[in-house]
Amino acid sequence: MQLTVAASFVEVWLAREGHNGLIGLNLLEKVVLPNLACLYGGLLAGVDYVIMGAGIPREIPGALDLLAQNQKATLKVPVAGAAEDGITSFDPQSVMEGTELVPLKRPYFFPIVSSAILAANLKKKSTGRVDGFIVEGPLAGGHNAPPRGPMKLNERGEPVYGTRDEVCLKEMAALELPFWMAGYYATPEKLAEVRAQGAHGVQVGTLFAFSEESGVKEEHKAQALKKITTETAPEGGWIFTDPRSSPTGFPFKAARLSGTISEEALYLSRKRICDLGYLRHAYQKPDGTVGQRCPAEPVNDYVKKGGLEEDTVGRKCLCNALMADVGMGQIQAGGVEEQPLLTAGDDLNNVARMLRGKSSYSAKDVVAYLLGLDGTAQVAVQSEAPLTV
Repeated sequence: MQLTVAASFVEVWLAREGHNGLIGLNLLEKVVLPNLACLYGGLLAGVDYVIMGAGIPREIPGALDLLAQNQKATLKVPVAGAAEDGITSFDPQSVMEGTELVPLKRPYFFPIVSSAILAANLKKKSTGRVDGFIVEGPLAGGHNAPPRGPMKLNERGEPVYGTRDEVCLKEMAALELPFWMAGYYATPEKLAEVRAQGAHGVQVGTLFAFSEESGVKEEHKAQALKKITTETAPEGGWIFTDPRSSPTGFPFKAARLSGTISEEALYLSRKRICDLGYLRHAYQKPDGTVGQRCPAEPVNDYVKKGGLEEDTVGRKCLCNALMADVGMGQIQAGGVEEQPLLTAGDDLNNVARMLRGKSSYSAKDVVAYLLGLDGTAQVAVQSEAPLTV
C-alpha cells in the first residue's frame, strides 16, 4: 500500500509542475484493490478532481470524505462465487506509520455515467457528495458501457447501440449539477451545442492522446497519424468496438493499426501470460479463501481456478498492451516484446483536421481549435466554464 500511495503521489505531483492549472485523477471502479491507496496518494499531492468510471462508484465520495480527514475508508470487493462481497480497507494512520497527518483538500468527484438515470441514482445514493458528471457515450475511447437491453452485434461484430443509449441533456441539466459530454464532442460546434443545452463543456481524450505532449510512444502516434491521413480507412473506420477483448467485460475500443494486437494474427501469436494482473478479479476458492483470476490469463490456469473456458475466448491482455502503448512494454521470454493496442474514440477517424499538412500537432493546437481561436470556426464560447480534459 505504501508503494501505491507513493506512486500516485508522484504522478499527481509531477503533473502539477510548471503551471497553475487543475489536475485530475482518473481511476476504474472495476480495479478495486488499489483505489483507496491511489486516492490517498493523490490527496497528499493536492489533486483537484477525481474521475471514475467502469462501474458504479457509489462508495467513492464517502471514501474521499474520510481520507481527506485521514480516517479509515473501506470499499466492497465483488467476489465471484461468494455469497457476499469482500471488503478492502485503507487506514492512513497505519499506512503512514506515525507521520503527523493534517487535514487534506477533498477533491471534486465526477463519476462517468452513460445515462441520466444512473447520474440521478449516484446523486441520491452515493455515500458522499457527488460534484458533477462526465456523460460518456458509446463513441468515446477506452471502455464503453454495454448497450441497454440484450447484446446485439452488427455485421462487423460490434455492439449495436440504439435510442435507449442516448442521453437526454434536459434530464442531466435537471439534476442541477455540472456535467461534461464525452465521446465525439471535440469540435467547436458541438461544444457550443451542448453548452446551449446545459452542459458545462466537453471532455476530450482522442485528440490529446495523439498530440505531441501525450505519453503514447512517439512511433505509435506517428504510425497512426500517417496511416490515417494517407491510407483509405478500412470498412467501418479506424476504430473497432470489441465486445470481447477486455477482461472487465465492458466493450473496448481499439485502433485498427498494423503492428498492434488489433490484428487477429498478432493477437493469436502472443503467448498468453498474466504477469501484471491489474484487471484480475476476486473469486472464492472451494476452501472458502479468496483468489484472483483473469479471463485473459492462460486458459488452463483460468479453468483450474473455476472459470469457464468460453469466458477466455477473444480476451486480450490489456495490462501488457496498454503499457506497451506508452513505451513500457515488457520483454518476455526469448526477448519477445509485448505489442501495443491503442485505444481511441471514433473521433480518430477525423484526426486529420488537426494536422493541416503537418505530421503532428500540439495540445495547444487542440485547445485553440476547440475554442475557435485558430480561424477554422466562429463559435462563441463563454470563458467561465472550462474544458475538462
